[in-house]
Amino acid sequence: MDVRTTPLFTVTLKVPKIQNLGKTPLGERRVAVVAGGSFEGPKLKGTVEEGGSDWILARPDGALQLDVRLTLKTDDGHLIGMTYRGFRHGPAAVIERLNRGDAVDPSEYYFRIAPFFETASEKYGWLNRIVAVALGHRLPEGPVYRVFEVL
Repeated sequence: MDVRTTPLFTVTLKVPKIQNLGKTPLGERRVAVVAGGSFEGPKLKGTVEEGGSDWILARPDGALQLDVRLTLKTDDGHLIGMTYRGFRHGPAAVIERLNRGDAVDPSEYYFRIAPFFETASEKYGWLNRIVAVALGHRLPEGPVYRVFEVL
């Protein structure tokens, strides 16, 4: 068997502020508040509700480990919880450019997540039973992910 995917949606997040909680035994802990965003794909589209968060761990090996909770609101009024874990890392010079807000080609660094969904909606209940993967890139305003359903 081969792994096959189909596009689910692209989500763009607005992350205006990141708080640094300091060094823990695991690395430097940062908390980013998600101020909103949008998503759109072939089967669903809508907005990202304000109030999500990303508990980022800047690990000693240079990787950022992501732990995110978001609420999506479809254009027809349904709520969907989206959680994901993932990693972003790359050469130090590339990460410095990203941190400055420079435009960096996504091929220059690794940015992948594994999203999962939870909803009470009958219309979108199929999301409760899928596995997804996503490719990310970072803009100064926040991350953008192309999310794919694993078939």
